[in-house]
Amino acid sequence: MMTGSDESFHERPSQADDAAAKRRIRSKSAKNSFVAFLSFCFSGALALVLAAGAVVYWGKTQFDGPGPLQTEATFLVPKGGGLEGISTALERNGIVSDARIFEYGTRFERAAGQLKAGEYAFAPGASMRDVMNTIRSGNSILHAITIPEGWTVAQIYARLSADEALVGDLPPEAPEGSLLPETYKFTRGLSRAELVSQMSAAQSKLVAEIWKGRQDGLPVSDVGQFVTLASIVEKETGIDAERPHVASVFVNRLRKNMRLQSDPTIIYGIWGGAGKPSDEPIRQSHIASETPYNTYVIRGLPPGPIANPGRAALEAVAHPLATDDLYFVADGTGGHAFSRTLDEHNNNVRRLRDIERRAAAERGQPAPPEAAVE
Repeated sequence: MMTGSDESFHERPSQADDAAAKRRIRSKSAKNSFVAFLSFCFSGALALVLAAGAVVYWGKTQFDGPGPLQTEATFLVPKGGGLEGISTALERNGIVSDARIFEYGTRFERAAGQLKAGEYAFAPGASMRDVMNTIRSGNSILHAITIPEGWTVAQIYARLSADEALVGDLPPEAPEGSLLPETYKFTRGLSRAELVSQMSAAQSKLVAEIWKGRQDGLPVSDVGQFVTLASIVEKETGIDAERPHVASVFVNRLRKNMRLQSDPTIIYGIWGGAGKPSDEPIRQSHIASETPYNTYVIRGLPPGPIANPGRAALEAVAHPLATDDLYFVADGTGGHAFSRTLDEHNNNVRRLRDIERRAAAERGQPAPPEAAVE
């Protein structure tokens, strides 16, 4: 038979059991808290992912959607321009709706380092992706400037100065004859100095190429004289087919130590690169003027070119036509009449004067003055 104390001992939980129960309760509570924390974190992360996805989706729709342009617009991407600056400028010019979206979208497409300087045209409604791809392509607007053959450096510089697509100051005046007459294409923002450098390099290359393949026995001793004679040929005729014939006359005269008697050299000696005023005729006093360039006074070639010759004139001097002609004069139809003797030349001059007198009479104008001949 158990005593009361024994019965009480067996019915009351031990302290160890009580502690274990408390630990189980705390463990269960901790597990519940941890699960709740994980659930919260997962829910938060999921919310963030969904929010980020929504932002990305919204950004993509903005990046690919129609842009704000209502009419075609152009935009100049400067050399060395950073993506942030380009983005801001695009928004400022109304080409994209949001600079940040354009910047982030371009970075996401890994095109940040592929944007190329230049002037670009954008169609109405162009998306940010369209804008990015256009600038990325480098297919910028090309401007063109044409330098006619036979222009002087002064005339070329005046044209470059007036072109609003070029920037910067002109360099010191280049030597006469050193710039290639040509049509040059360039993107807006090209410096005038850089274009002059291109023109100079192009002329140097062309002259060296043609000089190397020249005909043997020409009466020019160096490249400088070669370009000088080509500049005179250039100014004497604008007809490509005539240039080798004109060149042959001057080559024949040089070989005979005759004066070249070229009117354009008179003009350059008196008025320089600016050229003769259109209302100023060549007078007897001009023909007798003692300038280093006046080939009616000096023998041989002038001290330098009187213009910038193009390829046709350079080729004509390098490969002149084989003739015995020593004279030429305008024939009244835009070309020239060539002759071997002074008598033939004077007859050609008289025919020209008759044509000019008849034309002047038809216009009710006085007859032009007689020109001097050798």
